[in-house]
Amino acid sequence: MTTAKKPAEDTTEKAPATARSLAWVRRRHSVARFWRSYRKQRAGLLGLCALVVIALIALAAPLLVGGDVQSVTNAPGTALESPSGEFPLGTDQFGRSLLGLLIWGARISLTVGLLAAALSVAIGTLVGIISGHFGGWFSTVLMRITDWFLVMPTLVLAIVLATVMSRSVWTVILAIGVTSWPTTARLVRAQTLAVESRPYIERATALGGGHSHIMSRHVLPNVMPLVLAQTTLGISNAILTEATLAFLGLGDPNVVSWGGMLQDAREAGAVSSGHWWYLAPPGIAIAVVALAFTLCGRAVESVLNPKLGATR
Repeated sequence: MTTAKKPAEDTTEKAPATARSLAWVRRRHSVARFWRSYRKQRAGLLGLCALVVIALIALAAPLLVGGDVQSVTNAPGTALESPSGEFPLGTDQFGRSLLGLLIWGARISLTVGLLAAALSVAIGTLVGIISGHFGGWFSTVLMRITDWFLVMPTLVLAIVLATVMSRSVWTVILAIGVTSWPTTARLVRAQTLAVESRPYIERATALGGGHSHIMSRHVLPNVMPLVLAQTTLGISNAILTEATLAFLGLGDPNVVSWGGMLQDAREAGAVSSGHWWYLAPPGIAIAVVALAFTLCGRAVESVLNPKLGATR
């Protein structure tokens, strides 16, 4: 008598989730939760939309205006033409289209602002975490150096560095980055001290966690929200500082930036001759980008630290 065979049971089991996969799941949930909270910040959304539009225009600059817009010898118009159908924002003293220069200059201004702010925040985060973790005389020395940079005017130090070094975009980035980190260092150090006082840090140390493990795996993830907010706020300051250095003639003369456009307008006598179309566009562009980054920074601060009570 034949008996029906039972179907073979599926003995394969799903592999247990690894710690790395669980960490990625938590990060995705955190990003989704952050975006849901950020969308409620109307001012932050407005600033983000403005930045996205400006960034897209800057990236598409070679397609929109072409690379020959900076050429002095092949300028399409005459000097200092007022706004017209052919030149919506007029021309500069060489006959170049100010609209094309404005679009092309966005690339340099945004690049300098982003890289300089990233360098500044990286230095400040490193100094703040090391100072808060080790303490003692080493922390005291680091904080005294930080205080010295903090009381010195950032713009003056940046001008000195930009003067003694070669005139290039990288010099401007370095000058801004190495002079504007003390505020971040102070904030990160205070947050590091708060994190180091928690019980799980003591347990990690008792289980054999070294200094690098404690700082990279426990302290850094807890200060990253503060670092993110500080970076967003620092970009606007970096863009304003770059514009100031370029206006003072300390930028790279071979590239077009918004601050450089203001410097060219001053040299061309646009202020005294009343050529407002030469001054207004780069000045408004700088103000709009700085305001957009500030709105985004305040929104990020409000999301990551609701106790601040920032308005929407």
